[in-house]
Amino acid sequence: MENVKLKQMHDEWLEEVTITEIQEKLDSGELTSKELVLMYLHRISLYDQKLHSILEINPDALHIAEALDAERREKGPRSQLHGVPILIKDNIDTHDKMHTSAGSLALKDSIALKDSFVADQLRKAGAVILGKTNMTEWANFMANGMTSGYSSRGGQVLNPYGPGTFDVGGSSAGSGAAIAANFAAAAVGTETSGSILNPSCQNSLVGIKPTVGLISRRGIIPIAHTQDTAGPMARTVHDAAILLNALCGKDEQDPITITNPFNHFDFTEFLLTEGLKGKRIGIALDGFIELLSKEKQAIVASAVEALKASGADIVDNIEIPSAKAEWKYDVLTYEFKPDLNAYLNQLHPSVGIRSLADLIEFNQKDEEKMLKFGQEVLLESESTSGTLTEAAYFEALEFDLYHSTKQGIDYALEKYELDVIIFPGEEGSHISAKAGYPSIAVPAGFTAAGEPVGITFAGTAYSEPLLIEVAYAYEQMTKCRKAPVLKKE
Repeated sequence: MENVKLKQMHDEWLEEVTITEIQEKLDSGELTSKELVLMYLHRISLYDQKLHSILEINPDALHIAEALDAERREKGPRSQLHGVPILIKDNIDTHDKMHTSAGSLALKDSIALKDSFVADQLRKAGAVILGKTNMTEWANFMANGMTSGYSSRGGQVLNPYGPGTFDVGGSSAGSGAAIAANFAAAAVGTETSGSILNPSCQNSLVGIKPTVGLISRRGIIPIAHTQDTAGPMARTVHDAAILLNALCGKDEQDPITITNPFNHFDFTEFLLTEGLKGKRIGIALDGFIELLSKEKQAIVASAVEALKASGADIVDNIEIPSAKAEWKYDVLTYEFKPDLNAYLNQLHPSVGIRSLADLIEFNQKDEEKMLKFGQEVLLESESTSGTLTEAAYFEALEFDLYHSTKQGIDYALEKYELDVIIFPGEEGSHISAKAGYPSIAVPAGFTAAGEPVGITFAGTAYSEPLLIEVAYAYEQMTKCRKAPVLKKE
């Protein structure tokens, strides 16, 4: 950078900076939002040619930041996100100069006619939407065996802790890699089953997968209305809670949000360093821990020992009856077609892809470019009626709901009189996802080779305050996150 002040701040201050630290400099006048955006753009230009985490930058980012600087001087900040650069996943609509494509070349020219609820909430909070992050194409609901973080539009996202070595996690891969690499203050990911928690664990991040209903899904390219949700991905629990404040809200166009009890709520009130004391926490191992390597199992065991030393009441190896159930993704198969068709049908008339059938046909016309992993999952969904009238759909839905709640999360919470459950890594995320229940992933350490490992705190519907409380206390006690060592291309 030519600007000596910004180059010094970029080199000595920007990495791992928190939203609170950003606000302190913005409030004091030592830094402007425009300068902050410039530093993040410089960092992206230096390091993302190798990681492929960013699909596109908002052309208006600098001007938006400058306008927010002027507003701060005249009226003060709107919120803790005022002037703060935030990245969002490429399946979240923005009515601006950026595209929304779910990582697919089929929608590379699609510009949303309206902001999504998420984008609207961020703008109201005064955040700078810096750009769109790469993702596993169609949120990994396209083909069996697709590599996490791959899209036809953006290529392969790499893990900043071991590019080409460690799995970056999916499908919010770009959001995970970008925030781990310090390309913005925080990011928004989306999850249907593990797509926030998995890349958070793989990139030493905090990821909050909220209760379905906490954040409206309006304007997000869907997989399945039963399980879809957006959520924060950040380097600290505090930053994730600040972003959750902005994203949370009711929306009559997404009926489930009417159940949200947290209207105009401040989740940062639950950032308590003593938050683990007296909490009864169950450790879910059987059916989950064996899915991790021995080295990762040892890291999880160390995390449990730290929890025991915190004053929490730990119940080891709790039983979850559905831990080894024969889980399937049939609900997603049936819901994807009507949900996606409804989304595609409301795009600008210039977008030629109006249905799942159109998408499949588009992909088939250029198999080399579009079908590196095939499209078996898309074809499977297209073979359904698209009306949700099949008996098999209801049977799958009822199975998932019963086994994820009455024989899953709620069973364990009630039987052992627990406050929260801990899963090793992101294992078990499918159970919370099928229940529509919240989870928070938090860094737990690294393997000898440097691969990040996390643990997941899970609870029942709308238990986000409790989960934030215990996750924050654990984070402050262990401080496991470390920044990756990045190399220029």
